[in-house]
Amino acid sequence: MTEMTEITDMETIPGESNNQLALTTPEAQPIKRRKKKSMVWEYFTIENVSAGCRRAYCKRCKQSFAYSTGSKVAGTSHLKRHIAKGTCRALLRGQGQDNNQFITPYNPKMGGSEPPKRRYRSPSSPFIPFDQDRCRHEIARMIIMHEYPLHIVEHPGFIAFVQNLQPQFDKMSFNTVQGDCVATYLREKQSLMNFIEGIPGRFCLTLDMWSSNQTLGYVFITGHFVDSDWKLHRRVFNVVMEPYPDSHSALSHAIAACLSDWSLEGKLFSLTFNHPLSEAGLENLRPLLCVKNPLILNGQLLIRNCIARTMSSMAKDVLGAGQEIIKKIRDSVKYVKMSESHDDKFIQVKNQLQVPSEKSLFLDNQTQWNTTYQMLAAASELKEVFDCLDTYDPDYKLAPSMEDWKLAETLCSFLKPLFDAASILTTTTLPTVITFFYEVWKIHVDLGRSITSEDPFISNLAKSMQEKIDKYWKDCSLVLAMAVVMDPRFKMKLVEFSFTKIYGEDAPTYIKTVDDGIHELFLEYVALPLPLTPTYVEEVNGANNGKTNESHQGNLLSDHGLADFDVYIMETNSQQMKSELDQYLEESLLPRVQEFDVLGWWKLNKMKYPTLSKMARDILSIPVSAAATESIFDITDKQLDEYRSSLRPETVEALICAKDWLHYGSSDVSNALVKMEF
Repeated sequence: MTEMTEITDMETIPGESNNQLALTTPEAQPIKRRKKKSMVWEYFTIENVSAGCRRAYCKRCKQSFAYSTGSKVAGTSHLKRHIAKGTCRALLRGQGQDNNQFITPYNPKMGGSEPPKRRYRSPSSPFIPFDQDRCRHEIARMIIMHEYPLHIVEHPGFIAFVQNLQPQFDKMSFNTVQGDCVATYLREKQSLMNFIEGIPGRFCLTLDMWSSNQTLGYVFITGHFVDSDWKLHRRVFNVVMEPYPDSHSALSHAIAACLSDWSLEGKLFSLTFNHPLSEAGLENLRPLLCVKNPLILNGQLLIRNCIARTMSSMAKDVLGAGQEIIKKIRDSVKYVKMSESHDDKFIQVKNQLQVPSEKSLFLDNQTQWNTTYQMLAAASELKEVFDCLDTYDPDYKLAPSMEDWKLAETLCSFLKPLFDAASILTTTTLPTVITFFYEVWKIHVDLGRSITSEDPFISNLAKSMQEKIDKYWKDCSLVLAMAVVMDPRFKMKLVEFSFTKIYGEDAPTYIKTVDDGIHELFLEYVALPLPLTPTYVEEVNGANNGKTNESHQGNLLSDHGLADFDVYIMETNSQQMKSELDQYLEESLLPRVQEFDVLGWWKLNKMKYPTLSKMARDILSIPVSAAATESIFDITDKQLDEYRSSLRPETVEALICAKDWLHYGSSDVSNALVKMEF
């Protein structure tokens, strides 16, 4: 039986007669058979070593293997194993240069109904030797990117799948894959740290506190910054576990950890919180910032509220005021959508009535207010269909009244401005701080009109909403206005126009506050030292290297010994530097085009406004929202799922941060195969 197994596994050498299973003899008459296409012979040659004895020699490492002795033929399985299992070191050194592929042997213990059919190499199928380390690396990336549980590697189904796919793969434990995920995180973190070392401006941080079933808090800290190419970036920097999230020092501890971890002391420009900060928490935070960061504009830009949470809170007021009618409409929509026959009758009625609406009914997700608004808006456009549906479907008895529909339309009129504004946060990658000056102002003005309504329902709801938008406007209007000033399409003109609408006769006082603030901030930038970031040093050196051979002037200009000269220039030309802002403000406004890259404009004009452009870069990087894109419309606090809450805090941070970083594309560092021991 053993001999038969060896014979069936035998494959012949190209160009050799195959008339017998044993060696050919002079007395035998050759019978021409089909030449087999074993890929083994692209890696081996056969040589006679003695009478009746031949051995197979690897072309790469020159190692020899038994092939035939007398009438016994060894076959090719052991030759395939030499190549496919990566034991040929010469092949491993040159992997990626061959174009061959081997068959994975069938193992009945791995499952499957029948052994796979033999597959032959094609020129387009590359041979990639099995690499356990690379497979572990990719499994870690898969778990991070798709939020699979770390224990997946111990699930029987996963083990069976992988073993059938590649029997040589060694099973992984929870501890192993946890170490691999942390290793991926550390590689990506080093790459990100190398990137932000070259950031010429300051950093803005947003803080979002998540809860958990264990009453632990997790502070998500995200950094926002503009790179040397004037592109806006956002990256999750840290996820800090706080055992006592309600304590006044929780956020201070998280911020201090982030500033230290990423070497951001002295580089912080603003802080945006997803939830309002208590007075005690604020007092606990200010001393830390005074020590770790020089206060810009006396700290007026450091503490800010999140516009997404403000609008969600206002939306909750609307939904609470109309909860009864919302339930009626939700029940009607549920009746239609939960049965295919009901849905067909609804569409039939719609077509007969020729209702022009293109919107489709759907049930809302009650944790996200935008879906409730969209459900109400779609149902309101189809109210005629609901009114007539009982004629075609006697079982339908949930039709809202005309008063109900009128109230639903009122609710939509309050929700639509909030929805339009919040949607901007989910669709744009451009600075939003400019846009939200107009959006918040518009909401503020609209609510002011609604307060004067004779309808007590509208008036009372508008008052409740305006209290919240007033608080946000009071805390953040200076930052929003400064951002508008940095837009060459608006400058101070839009501030003057908007404040006149809001404050009336008192507008000049508020306008002067913005004008004084922008000038004071500019003077601070004039006095600030200008550190050379690695990126700037490379640019300067690259520019000067092209000139050093032409004249001695290039060496003179790049001489760091002239630092005192730079200070002298700043001191003697302070009046000229101050006028840079005034010059900008006095120039004509640019035409208001819809697609305008304000950061791109400052990039083109940074030589004309060297100091003002630095100030603009920092102001325009300020985020108005601390919520993640998928959480913009949430009306409940975010909670870490039970599985992740059970992991070590360091592992939670590694999984969440690495997923965010991998989303933006792997760097050269993370693409390199690096073996890390844990």
